[in-house]
This record gives sequence, structure tokens and C-alpha cells, in this order.
Amino acid sequence: MSPKTSNEERTWIEELEIAGSELVGRIKELIAEGNVRRLIIKKPDGDLLLEVPLTAGVAAGSVFTVLAPVLAALGAMAALLARVKVEVVRVEKGKRAKRRQA
Repeated sequence: MSPKTSNEERTWIEELEIAGSELVGRIKELIAEGNVRRLIIKKPDGDLLLEVPLTAGVAAGSVFTVLAPVLAALGAMAALLARVKVEVVRVEKGKRAKRRQA
């Protein structure tokens, strides 16, 4: 018998539709949560605008520093768009990772 590892990962995707004016603030909140692996920003019709991979385990403060140019670009893009879709890919680690339901 092989022992079970405690490094099981569960991945799930949430899709949010938000106003363009709220985009940068909401992205900052999502990054600060810490379990976000990737952000995918799309137009309401589904066209891809930007995909931002985030490294798991990186402190939120350092992520903001690295992503400052991306956040500035998002701010400029948000001024042109009324609404955007944001796909949030999350990861939960651990033996007791539970599947979240949207």
C-alpha cells in the first residue's frame, strides 16, 4: 500500500462579470486572497483580452509590485469597456481540500 500524500490540489474556475470601472480594484482583491492561480479577462462576447498567470505561494505585496504595469494597462482598458468577464482559476491545497460550488 502506498501512503496518501497531503499535497492534493483542487482547481476550480469562477466567472465574474464586472463593470470596467471596477476591474482594477477587483483584480487587486482577488490577488490578495492568495489562492488565485490565473486570471483571464475577456470581453462580454468572449474575446480574450488578457491572461495573467500568478505564481502560487508568492506574497501579495510582491505580486502587486511585479504586476504594476499590467494593472496600469487594465486601468486604461477598463476606461474603454463598460463590462468585462473575469475567469478566476483557483487552487486549494491540502488533504482536506473541499470542492467549492458556485
